Amino acid sequence: MTIALTLDDACAALAADPTATVLAGGTDLMVQVNRGDHSIGNVVAIDRVPELRGWTREGDVLRIGAGMTYADMADPGFGALAPALGQAARTVGSPQIRATGTIGGNLATASPAGDMLPVLVALDAVVELRSSDGERHLPLDEFVVGVKANALSAGELIVAVRVPVLHGPQEFMKVGPRNAMVISVASLALVVDPFGRTVRVGLGSVAPVPLRATEAEVMIGGRIDWEGGRPPTAGDVDRFGQLVADAARPIDDHRGTAAYRRHVVGVMARRALVRAFGMVGEEAA
Repeated sequence: MTIALTLDDACAALAADPTATVLAGGTDLMVQVNRGDHSIGNVVAIDRVPELRGWTREGDVLRIGAGMTYADMADPGFGALAPALGQAARTVGSPQIRATGTIGGNLATASPAGDMLPVLVALDAVVELRSSDGERHLPLDEFVVGVKANALSAGELIVAVRVPVLHGPQEFMKVGPRNAMVISVASLALVVDPFGRTVRVGLGSVAPVPLRATEAEVMIGGRIDWEGGRPPTAGDVDRFGQLVADAARPIDDHRGTAAYRRHVVGVMARRALVRAFGMVGEEAA
């Protein structure tokens, strides 16, 4: 086992053994190990690497270290810059899981149910990767390539993820088989960019990879009164929810049916839109 104390240490260890298992919080990995789904040989522990911790703001970009925990993301200072990520972080697991699980681990696992992923896809996040050979940046939709599959090359490490600092409302919602410590049956992130005059929607647990509901985004972006601030109509809200539901590509599994998943993302889309903008003739949910 190698305990990396710097980013260079971690990259060197992975260059020496590209098949080594990378260990940060271990909240997903140890479940697989205990279940017998993952065997461990050499391990590179990266939880003490300072370059992977914390976040910085670089102009209108928020750079989030891969080792940042969910508990760190629930901090109000971080949440003020990335509200939907803060909301999503507060829904993850138990306090113990939130204290050790990391955003980099959520990315690496690339589970369709990963709570950070719908927010990151809605924000057009970019993933920073590093190896002993250099650095590269990948948009999230090029990094997550399938069910629990990512585009990491041998010897490569997730270093950070970059998202824009937007100045509009953001919402994250998820539905699961119970009210707490739950893996999502379906999840949704809605982020508003008033300057770009866009509403972005990311969906989780309704396809092999996180999705954008692009048709719904285009429709509602053209219906919002960006200058006057008038809320969307009830008809616009209903149409938006239907288009979001149509964008889903769910399956039946032990947590829920495809029909239920499609229905529930439509409901969450309507609620998120009303929370963000209100609705003509109705009070915000």
